[in-house]
Amino acid sequence: MGETGFYPYVEDPSKNQQQGEEAKQRETDMRNSILSQVLDQSARARLNNLALVKPEKANAVESYLIQMARYGSLGGKISDSGLIEILEKVSQQTEKKTTVKFNRRKVMDSDEDDDDY
Repeated sequence: MGETGFYPYVEDPSKNQQQGEEAKQRETDMRNSILSQVLDQSARARLNNLALVKPEKANAVESYLIQMARYGSLGGKISDSGLIEILEKVSQQTEKKTTVKFNRRKVMDSDEDDDDY
């Protein structure tokens, strides 16, 4: 009873947060390492510029490149023109089609109801 405020079974939330941040940092470092091995400097610069404008698209391309590297489907470093081709493919796959749909509602003063009288 002499120890007040000490609960050995309660985890320190700041410790979990720190571990989560460290895990994110390790994952980011690993992604950057793989991408630097797969892309040449101009392609890497283009991907970094894309990440500033469209981070979700850049993340999708990075994941695609990392997956290709893991399966060994890349034959050497990807140049800037090769990255442009990959970006075009990803754009075509994720292209959003805009459709407009008109919901026309019947109005009380329509001529169809005149026959009832």
